Amino acid sequence: MQRHTEDMHADTPPESIHMMDASELAIPAVDFFVLRDGGKPLAMGAFKRIDATHAEIKSMHVLAEARGRGLSRAMLDHLLAAAKSAGLQRLSLETGVQPTFVAARALYYKAGFTDCPPFEGYSEDPNSVFMTRSLA
Repeated sequence: MQRHTEDMHADTPPESIHMMDASELAIPAVDFFVLRDGGKPLAMGAFKRIDATHAEIKSMHVLAEARGRGLSRAMLDHLLAAAKSAGLQRLSLETGVQPTFVAARALYYKAGFTDCPPFEGYSEDPNSVFMTRSLA
């Protein structure tokens, strides 16, 4: 979580950082997952319920030294399966426009996400891209 926070603050203007801190992730509306290798955490991801059928992907991150091994896709696939299993019908997300987010956006598009307007509490932000995908 600390490295995710550092990465977000290194490349995104403060007013455009929409990540949840660790204490905000520890609530009943959030399902939080950690991918480990031999007990060492390498990736994390979460989704936060917006309502009974819709959730937002939050804080998806893979450590820099573990990238290139398919862990981002594995975490995303796990989030999609867990959300569907929880009865959710839609997942949405906010991500950045900066060059450091190019790979993330490509991953989301490849997984069937499409651009959408801001949702649940967001407003237009020149540093944000909003995406959504049906789980049906």
